[in-house]
Amino acid sequence: MNQTQNTIAGISGSNAIATVDDSKENLNQVINSNQKTLVLLHQLKLTVSSFTPASQLDLLQRLNSLVMELDNMAKLSDKCNIQVPMEVLNLIDDGKNPDEFTKNVLNKSCIARNQVTKGKNDAFKGLRKHILEELEQTFPDEVDRYREIRASYAAEAKRLAQSQSVLPNGDPKVKSEL
Repeated sequence: MNQTQNTIAGISGSNAIATVDDSKENLNQVINSNQKTLVLLHQLKLTVSSFTPASQLDLLQRLNSLVMELDNMAKLSDKCNIQVPMEVLNLIDDGKNPDEFTKNVLNKSCIARNQVTKGKNDAFKGLRKHILEELEQTFPDEVDRYREIRASYAAEAKRLAQSQSVLPNGDPKVKSEL
């Protein structure tokens, strides 16, 4: 890569970072505006609930502040590109927690991936069994040696696992049987 390509690559890389930073900043501004709007609504509720003719000016000022903040929020939201699935909005309208949508999506995708992985695992086990049967017919002595080696490695792994399940005082960890 020559110097011009390095410069272009550096500029486009910094533009990507700047775009991400700008979108985060825009999102933070919208979040702050939402919080400010909630505070203004709370103040407005308090003013309305204890309204007297003397507090009419205060009520009008708070209403104007709310309108200005809602206008500001609308302008800030134009800069944000966030897509919310309709299912989430429907859950919110139904008075349910929108985290249910995320939980359901994750559960469905995890279950599907788990089934695919289980299928692959079962296929490899079947392939291993088939290959061992074929090898045993062709090379019975070698398959017997292989099984002996595997058994010795399994025994060594079991001993190692048991030695690691010792408490610091030297007592073995005992699993309670149900």
